[in-house]
Amino acid sequence: MYHGLLAILFQQGYESKNHEYTITTIEYLIATGKVKLDVEDIMFIRTTEQMKSQDAKSLREEFQYGTKTEINKEILNNLLKKAKEIVEKIEIILFE
Repeated sequence: MYHGLLAILFQQGYESKNHEYTITTIEYLIATGKVKLDVEDIMFIRTTEQMKSQDAKSLREEFQYGTKTEINKEILNNLLKKAKEIVEKIEIILFE
């Protein structure tokens, strides 16, 4: 999802090396009508109720760098489903 947001920024003439800047700039582009993505999608990337108040970045870091070998499958399935939906929306935006 994050790399998709970076691609949108690049397409709009921006560059980012910071997660917060990326998300905030996408929110700005949504608010100004330059990007047709739902604010709810951005909120999902930041924090969702289904992820128990963890943002997607924190979960990714935990999954990638953590030492746990077990994961809550419900959280993972919800994350994967919503992530696929968001990536599909981003693909449409990029190819319009």
